[in-house]
This record gives sequence, structure tokens and C-alpha cells, in this order.
Amino acid sequence: MSYDIGRITGLKLGIHKRISEGNTQIFLAFFLMIFLFVLSLFMGRYSIPPQTIMTSIIFWLLSLGNVEPSNVGTVIFQIRLPRIIAAMLVGAGLSISGASFQGLFRNPLVSPYILGVASGAGFGACLGILISENIFVIQLMAFSFGILAAFLAYSLSKSCKATVTLVLVLSGIIVGAVFTALTSLVKYVADPYDKLPEMVFWLMGSLSSVRVEDLIYASPAILAGMLVLILIGWRINVISLGEEEARSLGIDTKKMTILIVICATLVTTSAISISGIIGWVGLVVPHISRMLVGPSYKKLLPMSVFLGASFLLVVDDLARTLMSIEIPLGVLTALIGAPFFAYLLQKKKVGWS
Repeated sequence: MSYDIGRITGLKLGIHKRISEGNTQIFLAFFLMIFLFVLSLFMGRYSIPPQTIMTSIIFWLLSLGNVEPSNVGTVIFQIRLPRIIAAMLVGAGLSISGASFQGLFRNPLVSPYILGVASGAGFGACLGILISENIFVIQLMAFSFGILAAFLAYSLSKSCKATVTLVLVLSGIIVGAVFTALTSLVKYVADPYDKLPEMVFWLMGSLSSVRVEDLIYASPAILAGMLVLILIGWRINVISLGEEEARSLGIDTKKMTILIVICATLVTTSAISISGIIGWVGLVVPHISRMLVGPSYKKLLPMSVFLGASFLLVVDDLARTLMSIEIPLGVLTALIGAPFFAYLLQKKKVGWS
């Protein structure tokens, strides 16, 4: 009897220790994100002394957001700061969407683009570039067709009576293939000297053209979607155990699946509309987070947010400082993410434990 009590006590102590360690790691990830945010303000092709940047920021805060009419103020508040905030939002959004989809589909190889969202958004952006040079039109069409792709994938899955999550994945593959073909068709008819290079550059992902206006319309959708996903994190835990187990615990798997898909898709399409297609973030970062805090989505989702924001901040800093010309973000995330994911596969750390 005393032996059983000792085992139970030891188990409780181990659980409390794991929870405490997880909370500590989340706080450290948050402070890392803040540190990288400040550091990124000092990085760029236009050299600005740190004391000048700090003085400008203090002046901006004291003047309640009125930017000083100078080159320094323009660089900091119209170029660097919107881009840094966009990198954090996009990185956090793609990471939490990837983690949520991995839990929903119970598959560690799932990314935020599983429902064909990236292909739909890519087609919308290319079509927008073809018919208009207005950046707002391009972003709006990318967002609209990304949502349309997810809607078509979900509608197609409802026509089948098989397992919902399995059919969703297959439907996403079908819809993604169709929109990829349509994107190729648009690129084929585009002007090879004007429109086509712009399409190719958008599809590779970049934050070079992000403006304050982009953040105003994209950030509410990204933040709202992330907040809902974090609040229902414990339900994603239950769903990741399987549909039968979730139903036995009182979870309406159909409604919860719809809610997760809507929120994750909203976050992903909003992010893509301002950044283009950036791969590997939503696939690799959730695995790193899972290695640090374990499989519980109550901690995994916040950790994914902070690590995703930090990861894309670092990648974007490299993209705009490594060479005289800017490197597309999609290229760098693939060069960094693919080898690291291969390392995780080799070490057999791609999973749920």
C-alpha cells in the first residue's frame, strides 16, 4: 500500500515539475521574442546609430504616435517597424496553424497549407497581379481565394461518409492541385517581362512591401484566430487522441473540427496575403515546441506562437542583411527548415511525445 502511495506521489511530483518547466520555457520564449524584436530594429541596410533609434522611439511614444519628419523616422516607423511586426504575426500565425492542424489530423507531417490554402492564395495573387498592379487588390484576391480553397476542400469532404479528417486531407490535395494548375496557366499567359517576375517573386514569399495599412486589416484576423485556438487548446488535446475518445469525453468532434479549420485557415490566409507563400515555418516550429514543452496543446500553442515569431524574425533579418539584394523568405525557410526537419527525422523526434 505504501509502495502504491509512493508511486502516485512521485507521479504527481513529476507532473507538477513538467508543468513548471513548461511554463518557464514559455516565458523564456516570450522574452527571446521581445529581445529579437528590439534587435531587429537596429538591423538594416540604412545604418542608424542605436541611440538615434532609441531617441526616435521615445519621441514617437511621447508624441502619441506622431512620426518625426525625417529620414530616420521614415525608416524606423514606415519601413522597419511594420516589417518586423508583420514577420512576428506571420511566423506566429503559421506556427500555431500548423500545430493546430497537426493535432486535428493527428499527423506530425501536416502543415498549415494542408487544405490547399497556399495554392488558392497563390492563384488569387497571380490573378490579381495579372489584372491589376494595386497591392490591395492582390492581397484581397490572395485572401479570398485562400478562403475559397479551404471552403471547397471542406465542402468536398462532406460529400463522403468516410473519416472526416482523412477525407479533408485528400480533399485539400485535390483542391491544391487544381489551383496549382490554374496558377501555372495564369503564369503562362502573363507578360514574361513585367507580370511574370512579380508573380514568381510573390510566390517565393517576402515582407519587403509590407505597409502599416497591411497590418491594420490583417492583424485583427490573425490575432483573433490565434486567440480562439489557444482558448480551445485543451479540446485539441482531446481530439488528437482520436474521434471515438473525444466523443466519449463529450466533445462534438464535427463542430470542433469546423471551428479549428475556420480559425487556422483565417490565420493562414491573412498571413499569406501580406507575405506570400512561406513554407516550413508551420511544419518545423511546432515540432521544436513539442520537444520543449511536450504534447499538451495548452502549452504547445503559446510556445509555437513565440517561437514562430522569433524564427521568422531571424529569417527576415537574414533576408534583408545577408546580401546586397533581398533573399526571398521562402528560399531561406526551406534552406533552414528542410535540413533541420531531416535532423529530427534522423533522431526520431518527429512525433507526439
